[in-house]
Amino acid sequence: MRAVVQRVSSASVEVEGRTVGAVTEPGLLVLVGVTHTDTRAEAAKLAAKLWGLRILHGEKSCSDVSAPLLVISQFTLYGDARKGRRPTWQAAAPGPVAEPLVDAVVDELRALGAHVETGVFGADMKVSLVNDGPITLVVDI
Repeated sequence: MRAVVQRVSSASVEVEGRTVGAVTEPGLLVLVGVTHTDTRAEAAKLAAKLWGLRILHGEKSCSDVSAPLLVISQFTLYGDARKGRRPTWQAAAPGPVAEPLVDAVVDELRALGAHVETGVFGADMKVSLVNDGPITLVVDI
């Protein structure tokens, strides 16, 4: 699994002009990509990593300050643009494989006590954010 994690002051995601998920206070925006070999074990590891990642102000984690997370599926994280000008998506898991694993990350975070907002899997989403820092990390599990 791969995640792009951004420390945000606020973030939201819209589908068809309607806000479906938002964090209105400092927290994390997490874009999650799934590849073919990922399992629920990786989903649990990613959730634990995100919950404990010390990138909020004062080197705090979401678990330290009960900061919210906005988790959005993003198959393009496994895009490969090394050759030519058109990326290939071969490393991205198909929807029936990826969706349950993205859901598992969210479920694991909630089980840890996190407030988690989400996008809509497979939808055309418009993501808005105020990157705080800016801080952006790529996390591979």
